[in-house]
This record gives sequence, structure tokens and C-alpha cells, in this order.
Amino acid sequence: MSEAATSAFHKVASGLYLEGLAIDLARDVIWYSDVIAGGIHGAKPDGTKVSSFNEGRMWTGGVMMNHDGAVLSTGAGGIMWNHPETGKAGWLLDRLDGQPINGINEMIPDGTGGIFFGTNDIEMVIEGQPTRPTEIWRLTADRRAIKLADGIGFTNGMAYDAERRRFYCNDTFLGTWAFDVADDLTLHNRQLFLAKEDADGMALDAKGNLWVTGFRSDFCTRIAPDGTTLDRFETPAGSITQLRFGGTDVRDLYLNSVPADGGDTLKEGGEITAQNSFLLRGRSDFPGLPIPPARFDLSKG
Repeated sequence: MSEAATSAFHKVASGLYLEGLAIDLARDVIWYSDVIAGGIHGAKPDGTKVSSFNEGRMWTGGVMMNHDGAVLSTGAGGIMWNHPETGKAGWLLDRLDGQPINGINEMIPDGTGGIFFGTNDIEMVIEGQPTRPTEIWRLTADRRAIKLADGIGFTNGMAYDAERRRFYCNDTFLGTWAFDVADDLTLHNRQLFLAKEDADGMALDAKGNLWVTGFRSDFCTRIAPDGTTLDRFETPAGSITQLRFGGTDVRDLYLNSVPADGGDTLKEGGEITAQNSFLLRGRSDFPGLPIPPARFDLSKG
């Protein structure tokens, strides 16, 4: 293990294929999705179960917090919201350009109360067929949807470095794109920041270093803002779909671990039936960059 690695990870939860991941820092709850078994599930750091919802909904690739404690989740049809405490739920976004949404994968806050998000071709994913190109959008706090980029092979993990005005998005079978972010939050000057054929999730640490996971990789690739490759972060996972930082010092590191061949099984339309996917908790030598909640007014439905 490299000097950037942690000494131990502990299992917090398990499932068939864990994917979406969000940390409610205010309530110390980890929310994660299982794209095969379905649903969003909450757990405390010690593994105590909090609650589950949307248990019949598969293919949720992204999970994020809203400021009121509601959990936002992507998937077929768009972005849903569920409030664990009240039991209320609804659609945050179910149409783009007036048309029903095929699917949405990952999302990340835009720093103004809204979010960036990427579409995906869930129809073809379910059939195990080659997917059609996808797009990057922004949803403002008042729910205006603005298309920012297209021609992405398969949008996946996202991160926004507001300090350096840079936006990152994984293109699953190609690598990581980096964009410059203008004052109006439009994206420009797309460049391939990292070539990686299994690019999945991502997160930023407090220094602006990008951590990228892979659905065939048991480590996190770490890259400095100037593009310098840093020591990779080794883990005991088979491979990793997503990572997030949490805890009071933002040094708790949570990983969604899946079998090393799980992503390729899904890509080829195969079936996953074993409970060999785990939510793992470890420690990092340095803090991550906290992900603030979105600020949508969900009282409007």
C-alpha cells in the first residue's frame, strides 16, 4: 500500500452492486444505492441501519443531499427526492426540453444551490447493448435546466472545483474530462485530464487533488490540479464504483466496493446475484473537500 493509503477499512453495509453514495454531514448518515437490488439505503458509520426507500427502483447511479435533509437520487425517468423523516417524496426533474428523461446518472452541487448532472442511456444499459452519447446539464436552484455539453460517451462521476473554476466528468470507457467554468457556470475548453478505460466515481480532496475510481480498479487514481499524477490510493476492494469523504474532520473515507468483474458483467448484460458488494469505511491522511447540499425548495413538489 502506498503512503497515501489507509491502514484498515471496515464493512458498513452490503448489497448486490452498490453505486450512488452521499454523506449527510449534518446527521452523520451515509446514503447509498444498489443498482441491481434497487433502492436507497441509509446507515450510520458503525453500520446501524437508518432506513430505506425507493426499493423497487433500480439503476440509481447518483445520490446527493438537499439542504432540508431530503435525499436526491437519479435513475430511470430523472431525479427523485425522498425525505427520510417525513416520508414525503416527489420528482425534482422528470423532463428535459419537454421530453421524458431516459436516465440520469451522477450529479454534483453547482455552488449556487443547484446541481450539475449527466444523462445516461438506461434503456440500452438494461438491454446490455452499446449506449448512445450522453450530455452534461445544469439544474438551477429555481429548476431551470440548461444543457452544457454533449457528445460524452457515458457520463459518470462528477466534481466541481469552485476555487479553480474547473469541472470534471468521467466518461466511463474513455477517462476524465476537465472543463473551465465561466462566471455563468457554462463549461468551456474541454480537455482529457485522465485516460482511463474504467473511469467511474470521483471526489476532490481539500487540496484540489482529484480522486478517480474504476469499476475494474482496486485503487483510487489521484491527480493534482496541474495534472501531475500522485501516489495512487490502494484499497482492499475488488474494484470501486464511488468514494466520498465524511466525518467531523472530513477524513473518513467511504468506498462502494464491487467484485472486480462486476462492471463488465453488467456491461455485457449478465446477471449479478451474490451479495459481494460492500460499503467500506476507512481513514485518509488528509481531509476531503466537503460536498455541500443542494438548496431546492421541495415544497413546490
